[in-house]
Amino acid sequence: MCGIAGIIDLDGPRDIPRRRVQAMTDAIAHRGPDGEGHWLNPGVALGHRRLAIIDPEGGIQPMIGDKISVTFNGMIYNFRELRSELEAQGARFETNSDTEVLLHGWRAWGAALPEKLDGFFAAAIWDARDGTFALIRDRWGKKPLYYSISPQGELLFGSDLSAILAGMNHTPDIREDALSDYLAFGYVPEPKSILAGIEKLPPAHRLILKRGAWRDAKAERYWSINVHPEDTGQTMEDAVAELVPLLRSAIDKRLISDVPLGAFLSGGVDSGAMVALATQARGPGLDACTMAFEDAAFDESDLATKVAQQYGARHHIETVREEAMADLNPLGVAFSEPFADASALPTMQLCALASKHVKVALSGDGGDELFAGYRRYPYHMNEERLKGRIPGAVSRGLFGPLARAYPAMPNAPKVFRAKSTFESLATDAMGGLFRATAIMRENERDALMVRPPQYSSADLLRAHAAEAQTDDPLARAQYVDLMTWLPGRMLVKVDRASMFSGVEVRNPLLDLHLAEWAAKLPTRLKLDGFSGKHVLKSALRGLVPSEILDAKKRGFVAPIGGWMTGRFAAQMEALPTRSHLSESGLIEPKAVTTLWSEMRDGKADRSRELWTLMMLNGFLGRLNGETAQSNAA
Repeated sequence: MCGIAGIIDLDGPRDIPRRRVQAMTDAIAHRGPDGEGHWLNPGVALGHRRLAIIDPEGGIQPMIGDKISVTFNGMIYNFRELRSELEAQGARFETNSDTEVLLHGWRAWGAALPEKLDGFFAAAIWDARDGTFALIRDRWGKKPLYYSISPQGELLFGSDLSAILAGMNHTPDIREDALSDYLAFGYVPEPKSILAGIEKLPPAHRLILKRGAWRDAKAERYWSINVHPEDTGQTMEDAVAELVPLLRSAIDKRLISDVPLGAFLSGGVDSGAMVALATQARGPGLDACTMAFEDAAFDESDLATKVAQQYGARHHIETVREEAMADLNPLGVAFSEPFADASALPTMQLCALASKHVKVALSGDGGDELFAGYRRYPYHMNEERLKGRIPGAVSRGLFGPLARAYPAMPNAPKVFRAKSTFESLATDAMGGLFRATAIMRENERDALMVRPPQYSSADLLRAHAAEAQTDDPLARAQYVDLMTWLPGRMLVKVDRASMFSGVEVRNPLLDLHLAEWAAKLPTRLKLDGFSGKHVLKSALRGLVPSEILDAKKRGFVAPIGGWMTGRFAAQMEALPTRSHLSESGLIEPKAVTTLWSEMRDGKADRSRELWTLMMLNGFLGRLNGETAQSNAA
C-alpha cells in the first residue's frame, strides 16, 4: 500500500527536472510514511511513497530491472505462485517482495500481466526495450490511478489528484459534466475526474502507450464480472457448502503480512464474519477496531462487543464526537477530489484508531454489492415486477401524473412518502435505481448549476446496465453498483481514509473466486423477502450472533443532520454568498439559500445536499491554494 506518481515523455527523451516528480510524491506523502524513492532517466521520472507491508527491507521502489522499471501500489496475493511460475521460466529474483513479480511478469507476459494478478493494485511500468509505458489497475478499482496527457505528449500519473496538480504549471477548469455527476452521486465516477484533462483509469483496465505512437491509444478492459444467475435447483444447504470454503480461502490469503494485522468491526454481518473467520484461521487475540456514536440511533458498538468477546479479540472502541469533526481539512487532503459520503469522517477516525494497533486491517466491503445486502434491492425488484405487468406507456401515463400530483413529504413516515415510488415506477429500471442512490435529482441539480448540462447522470447507470447483458433485474442492479457505487464511493472512502493513517485495508468479500461464484447465484438465494444476503447469513449461522444476522440493516453512517444546524451552521450561512463556492460561478446562490433555509427552519432534511456543497466548497478552496503553491515551486 503506497502512493505512486511520475512523468513520461511520450514523444521523446526530454529531460524531466527531479523537483517536479519530487513535488508530486510530496503531495501524496500521507500515502507512504515509511519511505520515498525516485528514478529518473531521459524522458522518464518515476516516484514512490511507501507503506511497507511485505518484505520491508527488500521491496524498495521504484524497482529497476534489466530495462524494465515499475512503481506499484497494492498487494498481490498470489505473488508466491507467480514467482514459482516465473522462476521455472528462468527468472532470477533478488527480493521477497510482490513488486518484483511485476518486473519479471511484464517481461514474460507483457500486456497480459494484470490478468495473472490476484490482488489489488495500481502500477506504472516503463519498458525501455521498445519505449512502452503501461498503466494497470485492479479489477475492482480499489487502488486509485489518475493520469493526464498534454497535447505535447507529456503524461503525468499519480495516486490522487493532488499528485497530478503538483506536476502541472496551470489550474485545469472544473469539468461541468463531472460536476453534474458529483452533485448527483456525491462522487465523480470513472473515467472522469472533477478537472478537465485529468482522468482516472477505470477498474480492470490497462493503458498501453508507445513512445512516438501514442495518440490513438485507448484504455482497454481486461476483465469483467459475468453476472448471469444460474438457477440449477441448488438448495440452500448446497450453496452454503460451496460458500464456506470460498470464504475461508479468501480470508486465508489476506492474512499474509510481515506487520501486525487486525480487523474493522461494526455491528454488521460482514465485519462480524471477518473477525470470526480470521480468528478461526489464526487463533484469538485479533485486534478489532470499532467506532461508537453518541446517538443510539447510529451506534452498533454493543453488537460489535458481542463478536469481539465471542472470539477473544482485543477490542478497541472510540466514540465519534461532534467536536472532533470540527476540522474538515484532513478530510479534503485525504480525498483530493470532492467526496460527499459523510461517513468518511468516522471512517477516517476508525482508521486513525486502527493505526495505533495494526498496519493491516480486514474489512467487509463488497458484501452488500455481491450478496444483495442493500435495502434498495428488494424495493427495486418489486418496482420492476410491477412495471413488468403494465406496458411502459401505460406505466408512464399512470405513475407520472401521480408523482407530479403527490406532495413531497421528506420528513413524514416512510409509508407516506409515495412520491419517490411513483417517480421510480414512471421511469425505466435505471432511472429508478438512480433515484434510489442519488443525493440530488436532476431537477434539483439543474436548479443549483449556473450552466446545467444537457446530460443525464442516470445515463451512466444505463450504459453499465447494457454491459451486464442480463435481463435479471437484481443481477443487473448489482452489476451497475459494482461498476459505479463500489469503486466510486465505497472503495474510495476506505482507501483514502486508511492511507491517510498508514493502514492497508484488505477486502476478503471481494475475492475474485468468491465474487465470480456469487455472481451466478439466483435471486432466491440472495433475497429472503425484504432481507438480503440470504445465503451469506445462512453460512454464518453459528459463527456470527443471530441478533446481528437478523437485525435490520443500518449501515455505517454519520449523524450529519444535527451537525448542519449545530457545529456547521455558521459555514452554512456563509455558503451562498461568502464562500469559494459562491465565487466560483458554478452554483446558483439562491438555490443554496433555499436548501439551507429549508434545513434550518425544519421544513426538510437537506443535510446530504448541503454536505455535498460544503465538500465542494472545501475542494475549490484547496484547489486554488494547491495550484498556487505548485506554480510557485
